[in-house]
Amino acid sequence: MEQTKCLIIGSGPAGYTAAIYASRANLSPIVYEGIEPGGQLTTTTEIENFPGYPEGISGTEMMAQLKQQAQRFGADVRFGIVTDVDFDVRPFVATIDGEKKIEAESIIVATGASAKYLGLESELKFRGQGVSACATCDGFFYRKQDVAVVGGGDTACEEATYLASICKQVYLIVRKPFLRASKAMQERVFNTPNIKVMFEYNTVEVLGDEDGVTGARLRHASGEETTIDIMGFFLAIGHHPNTELFKGKLELDEEGYIKTIPGTSKTNIDGVFAAGDVKDPHYRQAITAAGSGCIAALDCERYLLSK
Repeated sequence: MEQTKCLIIGSGPAGYTAAIYASRANLSPIVYEGIEPGGQLTTTTEIENFPGYPEGISGTEMMAQLKQQAQRFGADVRFGIVTDVDFDVRPFVATIDGEKKIEAESIIVATGASAKYLGLESELKFRGQGVSACATCDGFFYRKQDVAVVGGGDTACEEATYLASICKQVYLIVRKPFLRASKAMQERVFNTPNIKVMFEYNTVEVLGDEDGVTGARLRHASGEETTIDIMGFFLAIGHHPNTELFKGKLELDEEGYIKTIPGTSKTNIDGVFAAGDVKDPHYRQAITAAGSGCIAALDCERYLLSK
């Protein structure tokens, strides 16, 4: 059976940064990129808020550069999915694609989180071309234009108020006849003149052409349909951490995010560390994920030295 000092599960800014640091510490990490090599960032068109890129960079290009950097220092980056892990044995045993097994002295989990989508075909078609799940990341591209936000919770209200500060008109599309957000967030929405809350509406179809999103067709609970003209369509109906593999094995919070000892990347199992969006329900930014990948690699290095 193949053996490694450090196995990193998942790519993206957290996994690749962990790989850069682990490689430089001579841990010779093996990285399995998972179902979406490069992670969520590869679905965004342009990244403008990552330090060091004054002209901006595409998510795919940035992830390719991080991967190259990790490989330059000796990380073994592989395409494949970790389908099972056994934390009850030492070294740990990971199963790849249901077949191959690897023994690992330590494991860094960087499997990320996935935005929840409505499941519309048209939404998938325009993802990265007007359809986004991150207003902080992509809102800037829709300055002085009309946009829509889907959702009724705190995140949706927060994204709508943020977009209202840079966009002309924001439609907040809410399925229910009320907002689930906190009273303070609701007041902020209702007091923002360029946010129009559309209660009891569902999105039937995202409309667009070869240049991207041009509108959305909505259906009211009464059955009546209406079309809004928009350039950006933002989902804010939540994220789910990619932790199905770790249920019953690692300590998770009620939403499924991996719990770590505050201020560290350490999980409830000695030698297993978590980095990036898989443990972060709050910030979900490339730069914070990269930072936590660094922390996980340093914690991992210290753990291996202390053995």
